[in-house]
Amino acid sequence: MSIRPAFVALALVLALTQPGAPAAAQSVAPVPTLAPVIKRVSPAVVNIATRGTIKQRGPQNPLLDDPFFRRFFDVPPGGGSRERQFQSAGSGVIVDSKNGYVLTNAHVIENASEITVTLQDGTDLKAEIVGSDAPSDVAVLKVRHDGLVQLPFGDSGRLEVGDYVVAIGNPFGLQHTVTQGIVSGLSRSGITDGYEDFIQTDASINPGNSGGALVNLRGELIGINTAILSRSGGNIGIGFAIPANMAKNVMEQLVKYGAVKRGLLGVSVYTVTPDIAQSLGLKDTNGALVSEVVQGSPADGVGIRPGDVITSINGQNVKSNTDLQNSIGLLRVGDKVDVTYIRDGKPRHALAVIAETPSDAAARDSDDGEEAAPDLHRGLVGAQLADAPNAGGVLVRSVAAGSPAALAGLRSNDVIVKANRSLVGNLRNLREAARGATSLVLTVRRGNTALLIPLR
Repeated sequence: MSIRPAFVALALVLALTQPGAPAAAQSVAPVPTLAPVIKRVSPAVVNIATRGTIKQRGPQNPLLDDPFFRRFFDVPPGGGSRERQFQSAGSGVIVDSKNGYVLTNAHVIENASEITVTLQDGTDLKAEIVGSDAPSDVAVLKVRHDGLVQLPFGDSGRLEVGDYVVAIGNPFGLQHTVTQGIVSGLSRSGITDGYEDFIQTDASINPGNSGGALVNLRGELIGINTAILSRSGGNIGIGFAIPANMAKNVMEQLVKYGAVKRGLLGVSVYTVTPDIAQSLGLKDTNGALVSEVVQGSPADGVGIRPGDVITSINGQNVKSNTDLQNSIGLLRVGDKVDVTYIRDGKPRHALAVIAETPSDAAARDSDDGEEAAPDLHRGLVGAQLADAPNAGGVLVRSVAAGSPAALAGLRSNDVIVKANRSLVGNLRNLREAARGATSLVLTVRRGNTALLIPLR
């Protein structure tokens, strides 16, 4: 057997890899690269710089809470509070070049009085807030400039674990930093206090990436980078992004109405566990088990009962109670919703109309929408509460000196976001969480910090 053909082939390979080989021969096997995609989408990713003022209440003498003491020594109202200037940076994505709409995170622009958007070419633009929704952590800005480049939306509902993705943003002030990874998980929840259906990715996300783009290899926006899981504040390979479908839905409402006014179906639900599925004769654990139906609510009106398992909303499968919360939370008052549920092992359908929450109705019919707290929990006596405007949660408008609420540690301008691990989006949620509870542990947002306040 002749070895000449093999020798000739080896010589050819060596010749093609030699420094002096012709350029055409060296490009026979092109090197894989993401550069074409990055060049196309990067102009749509912007830097967002904010300035503003926040009020802080530091440790102070408890006598300052005594109205008589304050009058005697002529202490001005809010004498224990002080203002602090701040500036911060994040990222954003141009999604509508014609109207100049920029999508970002609500927490990026929180408390901002001045917002500057910087394009890839270094152009600085003043931005105005179109709307902001803290529960979903989505905000929309508007800039005016010719020649903007927009990033098209992709369908985040078609994502699968293992898909390649690219994160683009401005971590630590390093503008237009690109990182690449895969989708590590879908429908993640329990990360924040708001509406959650996060995409998990191992593409590096760091402080400053918030509001930036998560794109697929087709150059489509499939997520808004929003959070990281970290003990040090740096990337450890676990980042989270808001799905593009959710962000687009919220954006449309913010553009049209300036806010997201969430409605009410009127059910309290639990995730279906294997034990519950077995006891109810269900084939799997998909769905949300109805534990309570609010009297007079849309769910009550169409015959949904405790013990029913809701399996889909408007044709979209419901895998857990979080899925149901997200689905209903993105609907507006007056929207029709097709509910599929299982009762006694048989599927049923109901067409309900989303209603406004009782607290919204009370706020509309009253002067200021406030509510005293004695009927909620004895530990809240002395606190004047109201739905937090455009922020989600319950705002503590005032706290009477020496009251149980004051002794527990509540302060004016605190925002209650959870009660006994239940998400609190408004007064109705707080009332439901407090019903029959002898003790209540509140998660409170105070300025830029979160703390737990137990009530007994």
